Amino acid sequence: MNTKKKTRPANTADTAHTRPEDKRLSIGSTFAYGFQHVLTMYGGIIAPPLIIGAAAGMSSQDIGLLIAACLFVGGLATILQTIGIPFFGSQLPLVQGVSFAGVSTMVAIVNGGGGIQAVFGSVIVASLIGLAITPLFSKIIKFFPPVVTGTVITTIGLTLMPVAANWAMGGNSAAPNYGSVANIGLAAATMGIVLLLSKVGNAAISRLSILLAMVIGTVIALVTGMADFSKVGQGPLIAFPTPFAFGPPTFNLAAIVSMLIVILVTLTETSADIIAVGEIVGTKVDSKRIGNGLRADMLSSAVSPLFNSFTQSAFAQNVGLVAITGIKSRFVVSAGGVILVVLGILPVLGRVVAAVPTPVLGGAGVVLFGTVAASGIRTLSKVEYRNNMNLIIVAASIGFGMIPIAAPKFYDQFPSWFSTIFHSGISSAALMAILLNVLFNHFKAGNSDNQSVFVAGTGRVVNEADVACLANGDRFEDGKLIDADGKEVPLKSNTVAEH
Repeated sequence: MNTKKKTRPANTADTAHTRPEDKRLSIGSTFAYGFQHVLTMYGGIIAPPLIIGAAAGMSSQDIGLLIAACLFVGGLATILQTIGIPFFGSQLPLVQGVSFAGVSTMVAIVNGGGGIQAVFGSVIVASLIGLAITPLFSKIIKFFPPVVTGTVITTIGLTLMPVAANWAMGGNSAAPNYGSVANIGLAAATMGIVLLLSKVGNAAISRLSILLAMVIGTVIALVTGMADFSKVGQGPLIAFPTPFAFGPPTFNLAAIVSMLIVILVTLTETSADIIAVGEIVGTKVDSKRIGNGLRADMLSSAVSPLFNSFTQSAFAQNVGLVAITGIKSRFVVSAGGVILVVLGILPVLGRVVAAVPTPVLGGAGVVLFGTVAASGIRTLSKVEYRNNMNLIIVAASIGFGMIPIAAPKFYDQFPSWFSTIFHSGISSAALMAILLNVLFNHFKAGNSDNQSVFVAGTGRVVNEADVACLANGDRFEDGKLIDADGKEVPLKSNTVAEH
């Protein structure tokens, strides 16, 4: 009698639904948790268009249009990333939106005379190049270890600090109240509210501290007569983003090269976010899935300028939200994408945000941009610094990246293509970090354990003469030197009396 049981072939559809990220919740719960994702990243997604629009000298109405466009495209990109189509989308709970990674570079392109059209052109070309190299990125990614990415992310936060300071002073240097006590006081009050709300025991309030502080700061500004919402009603309440509303894109080689560096950083960040959320969700993440996620990133970025938006990438703060809430369903994040699309066709909402007083943005920006820098420092804390040149890589790269921030006219006498690339602190730091990492960590010919004072300074060093004074069996106990017979050996002070 044959007792062997017949095995039924696994149904691929059933297998797919066993993944934690494929779990479906009720419609109400799905959109409620999706809205929480939107609130968590809302302050981050509206900051880049605010910064870039202000640098381009746009009116509040135009900045509102930029904000609406970024919300709209971020929603579409989120849906693509979470739902997925063949070859595009990781099918993981990742929220997409405009990242801080390219803000400094885009501002440099705008200030270099290219205007917003040159920004859009550079994003299109650099993103298409990023899409083309995605299959090769697994080989290139070894040149972007934590010592490089941590340096770049830290520099992103530091280079945005002058923006926060300018906002805190009023945003318009020609205004009579620029830098006034009232403006800086409002910024300080907003920052204080952020910190107080962050300390509140309620996790939801703490996570929304920046957004809530901006609302409270704006209310304070309204009461004190420092806010003007009279122009909010000017323009349509509902409008589909107009393609190329600011004119056709222009293509500048230096701007494209500078933006390509941003794209490489974005690819690295998104790869890290995909791996991180995969670990949090408890699902398999292989090279194919990473490739699909990166292609979705690059496709969204290449298309976004058509609708007046910028480079798209995964939002790391939402990865943290998945870990905190334990809600692993990708369909929850898809619902958040739908909410973003709806918000994107409401330009009146963008005009409301654009009317928020700049000192309020400045107070929140200090914490928001500082958080970006702190994220980079956290990455750098995981880097090994003993018996290598990683410390000098970080030191030289951040220092080089700070030059155009400390001295904005530093590269004014250089060719325009050169100044466009290096006038951005993020581009300067990224190039230096990549080159030094290759020089010191990949071409190791000539390296030694103690070839630099930077290496010697990263670990504990004891002089040979001090060791020679010790006898066999000597040991330290409770700060005392004990010999082999258990007797204390007196320690002589290094202080020499002056005569």
